[in-house]
Amino acid sequence: MASIDFSIFRAYDIRGIVGDTLTEESVYAIGQVLGSLVIEKGEHSIVVGRDGRLSGPSLVSALCNGVLATGCDVIDLGMVPTPLLYYAAHVSETRSGVMLTGSHNPSNYNGLKMMINGQTLADAEIKNIYHRIIENNFLSGSGKLTTLEITQRYITHIVRDFKLARPLKVVIDCGNGIAGAVAPALFRQLGCEVHELFCDVDGRFPNHHPDPSQLKNLQDLITTVKKTQSDVGLAFDGDGDRLGVVTDRGDVIWPDRQLMLFSKEVLSRLPGAKIIYDVKCTHHLAKFIRDHHGEPVMWKTGHSLIKSKSAEVQAALAGEMSGHLFFKDQWYGFDDAIYAGVRLLKILADAEQTCGELFDAIPDSINTPELKIDVDEHEKISLMEKIIKQANFNLAEHITIDGLRVNFSDGWGLIRSSNTTPCLVLRFEAESEKVLLRIQEAFRELLLSVKPELVLPF
Repeated sequence: MASIDFSIFRAYDIRGIVGDTLTEESVYAIGQVLGSLVIEKGEHSIVVGRDGRLSGPSLVSALCNGVLATGCDVIDLGMVPTPLLYYAAHVSETRSGVMLTGSHNPSNYNGLKMMINGQTLADAEIKNIYHRIIENNFLSGSGKLTTLEITQRYITHIVRDFKLARPLKVVIDCGNGIAGAVAPALFRQLGCEVHELFCDVDGRFPNHHPDPSQLKNLQDLITTVKKTQSDVGLAFDGDGDRLGVVTDRGDVIWPDRQLMLFSKEVLSRLPGAKIIYDVKCTHHLAKFIRDHHGEPVMWKTGHSLIKSKSAEVQAALAGEMSGHLFFKDQWYGFDDAIYAGVRLLKILADAEQTCGELFDAIPDSINTPELKIDVDEHEKISLMEKIIKQANFNLAEHITIDGLRVNFSDGWGLIRSSNTTPCLVLRFEAESEKVLLRIQEAFRELLLSVKPELVLPF
């Protein structure tokens, strides 16, 4: 292949603008590498799925043809959420899968999340795909294409495992993403009264962007939960692997606080278990996990990096601030927002308290959402290195596993380089507004000492 845009090869996945940085030709070549990797691992087939994006049919055809050209067989799942792709890879004969999805990106994006022989590809392994394409380094053969219907098996499996103690009233907002093809049916089979918001799959995303990490995308869900007097509201991103939660009162529960409630339930059955969370999560998590007889492990942001760490330390549960939740107890350890929603419903159905009351007992602080500083893509890594080198916050704890997180006695601040966009990401948390401002001022001085012309969002 003459040329391929290197920018699409990210830390966690491959992602680009359809027809510009991501083309049918490039996806075909990526398929050739993936098929070769499967065969080189001693396997012979790979499961393939796609989300509801308009570019999906043409790109998945190119992907499948690329894989087949290596002699690797393709099991086509059709249009499914990303968690069902992972599920199919675990329960079918193959342990490899590739999902064609743009996740929560705008409708003109698409990309690939990849798992080979049970291992989610990340960082150097993803960059290696680029180099193999440039070198025309792939096998040649003639694979076989078959199809597999996985949705009903997935639903049946979960309904068999979970019986809700009482019926719940649930609002589901799928943002016109592919979760709409599974979640409403699943929750109804669990006995819930389901109110659907934007559950028809539409790759144009005409109502709001399918990203539950943004408060503006949860407004319809908040309104509908209150209007219908529902027990809980669940929001899913474009490919169904990230969860947003709204209580019966209409309060948003961000993923780090969701993780505390899930930790409490898991540790009640598995004391001593390891629980992983990313550097963007609340400082309350570590203490909460220890108080409930678990072992907290802070790690780098990124679904593939969290998955790898979970496998390494045999964590029972993991989560990150973006909304990816990974259950290893009673499930397979991959990020699955639909399954996480079921686990939340099980906790709610078993409890005497309302959803709001349950989360009242979960610690909270004054905090900021993710704040972003736009920087040049080629500069962000070197800039981050300079920031870490110049940081000196006296007696505070400096954590540099992913950027710089500084833990003070009464709060913390984080700055890290985004792995998906040309920006630096910041987040702050403190016991009071006054402390929050003090921590932000300290970070302001550091950032402007490194590069005075930075435009800061705080």
